[in-house]
Amino acid sequence: MFNVKQLMQTKGSSSIFSVSPADTVFRALQVMADKNVGAVLVLTDGSLEGIFTERDYCRKIILMGRSSLNTQVQEIMTKKMITVEPGQTLEECMSLMSQHHIRHLPVLDQGKLVGLLSIGDVVKAIITAKQDTIDNLEGYIMGRYITS
Repeated sequence: MFNVKQLMQTKGSSSIFSVSPADTVFRALQVMADKNVGAVLVLTDGSLEGIFTERDYCRKIILMGRSSLNTQVQEIMTKKMITVEPGQTLEECMSLMSQHHIRHLPVLDQGKLVGLLSIGDVVKAIITAKQDTIDNLEGYIMGRYITS
């Protein structure tokens, strides 16, 4: 099964979209809409400070009657994040996401931010790996593979 490092190599690092803590929520929403993503990382000089998600917007702006135009991301971002490392398996990622009811996992390599995985990335990779296993087993059963 794939691990985080293998998935990140397939996905690439261009998927890190970020805002600063002082940016407005409106600016963060613009970035999310422009990049068609459900979350952005909150960085200060490349250091991970938090994550801002659609859930943060719904629960901390809309439901509380605040304005996205004059609220800074740092006021409502999620500061306590669950992170993963490159050697962890995708099953571990899925378990963490399920256990903590989250959809995004920042990837840290020796404390340095190297990527962000979404639940969609993990599910897609797991499905692909399972399908490859099924295809290989079907090939073996049907005699398409010659063993030595």
